Formats: sequence, structure tokens, C-alpha cells
Amino acid sequence: MINSQIRRPHSHSAALMASNTKLILALFGLLITTATVATGYTNHTVGGYAGWFFHSKTNISATNYTSWAANQTFSLGDCLIFRTTTNQTVIQTYNETTYRNCTTDDAFQYNGGNTDFDQSLTIEVPLTIEGANYYFSDAGDGVQCQRGMAFKILVRHGNGLPPSLNQPPPPPYVEAPSDTAQSPPVTINGESPSLNNKAAVGGTNTGVMLCLLLFGVTSSLMTLIW
Repeated sequence: MINSQIRRPHSHSAALMASNTKLILALFGLLITTATVATGYTNHTVGGYAGWFFHSKTNISATNYTSWAANQTFSLGDCLIFRTTTNQTVIQTYNETTYRNCTTDDAFQYNGGNTDFDQSLTIEVPLTIEGANYYFSDAGDGVQCQRGMAFKILVRHGNGLPPSLNQPPPPPYVEAPSDTAQSPPVTINGESPSLNNKAAVGGTNTGVMLCLLLFGVTSSLMTLIW
């Protein structure tokens, strides 16, 4: 009889622990889902730690940008972050021939708002067109592009464009009738078309808040268990 009385509270405690564990797992899954929705757009730092650079002494790019791009997944609303200097350029085109020839026909340029030589800058380029997108540097009369500073990406639909980017892309370069040499591509002043990075990508603050919320819920439930 005494043993029976002892076992009953133990059995009730085990059932309570199992119930609380299930609740923790359910809340954890919900928070992960919420975090995924909140951070549905991704920032891609071009070249990773190597950045977007060309070594003039060795005459090669800082890294293999084609290999870097092959290991990424790109979707509408994502953003390419070019950490670079004014010694390189950022040319974008949707024309494969322009890309392969390293020319500026049917292309446009982002200059980050700084044209002084050898100045650090960060250029943000939002992905607004689904399908093939091409990027390269035409500095050095196209030598940088020919020596590895070029890559192609395939942009998926993903979550679609956020409202802040749901607008037409910058106009392509169109050469004016002239007998002179080819004109430069259209230049987009400023870092990029209007983009509130933290709002579009979810932002660092959102991730921190979700982590704190998860920690608080887990701590409270663990207290109930013990």
C-alpha cells in the first residue's frame, strides 16, 4: 500500500514532464518558423571574406567568384553586398553576350557614390529580376573581367519582391547615335536603388529579439519541469 502511494506521484510527475517537453518542442518549432518568415530575404556578401577585389600585382581576382556564386541560393528580394574599393567597378547586365565579351553594351553600373581612386566603399545591389543575372568589373579596359572578376547567378522567385523593391529596375544602357567611341554604361549614383536593408532582410534586431524570446520561454518551461 505504501509503495502504491509512492508510485502515484512519481507517475504524475513523469507525465507532467513529458507534457512540458512536448510543449517546449512545439514552441521551439513555432519560433523557428517565425524567424524563417521574418528573415525571408538574404544578404550575400560577394566573394565572402575575400570581398570584391582585383590584385593588380598578380593580375588575378581575389577569389573565384564563379565558384562562390555556385554555392549560393539567390531569390527575388535578396541583396548582393559588394565590399570593394573604387579600383573595381560593379557592372550588372541581363545580356549573356555583354557578359561574355566583358563590354558595357546593354549594362549599367553601380558606383557607390564615390569616384575618387582607391577609396573603400560598399555597394548594395537588390535582386529584382528573376532568371539569369550577370555581374563583372570592367576596370582596366575589361582586363579585370577577363581575369576572373565576373560571375553569373540564377535568381529564383522565392518569396517574391518585398513592397520596397516592387518597382521597375534601372534602365539599361542605350548608346546614343554618334561616330565617337562607345559611351560608358549608365551609372547609378548612391549605393543602390532605395533599399532599407534591415527592413527587407529582417534585420539583426529581429533575430536578437526572437532569440531572447526563445530563451525566456524555454527557461520558464524548464522551471515548471524541475
